[in-house]
Amino acid sequence: MQDLQPLIDLIEPQAKKLGFDLVRVRFFGAAEERTLQIMAERPDTRQLNIDDCAKLSRAVSELFDEVDPIEEAYRLEVSSPGIDRPLTRPADYNDWAGHDARINMTVAVDGRKQLTGALVGLTDDQVTLNDRKSGEVTFPFADIHSAKLLLTDRLIAATAPLAADGADEIEDEIDTEDLDTDDIEYETETGQED
Repeated sequence: MQDLQPLIDLIEPQAKKLGFDLVRVRFFGAAEERTLQIMAERPDTRQLNIDDCAKLSRAVSELFDEVDPIEEAYRLEVSSPGIDRPLTRPADYNDWAGHDARINMTVAVDGRKQLTGALVGLTDDQVTLNDRKSGEVTFPFADIHSAKLLLTDRLIAATAPLAADGADEIEDEIDTEDLDTDDIEYETETGQED
């Protein structure tokens, strides 16, 4: 696994200059499909819009053209964390207290490495979760492998979109009667085209 800290050290100042907080930097995929994913958000809205993503993508691309920190080929993906966002920073556990999360551990808690329940918060690098099976459990932040919020009605209400302007226009532009289904290729579960 590649050490991402040097990349984070390059990307975070670019995000800060644009007024964004860095949420996560990670690589996924292999060979030609290798992708560098950058998630960021505006501190006031906890989201990024398309223009924000484009600004951050341009800033990072220009910087990487100068310093060339990645030797192999990759695709750059800049995005908002989304509603069922990953929980990557200690502050996330207090910011999203009361919301349901799924947490995968590196060290078992009550004999389990996956916990699901309502976040209580974080104190002194200790996360507390009201786990659905074990009740309230506390464990070190450092023992978390990965975590993300779970999609609930409460979370949807708490993360209303920045704006829905233009959504009706997009819907109106798509007319299914104009689609020629003969030109669409379908893929079965075996991966072969029909």
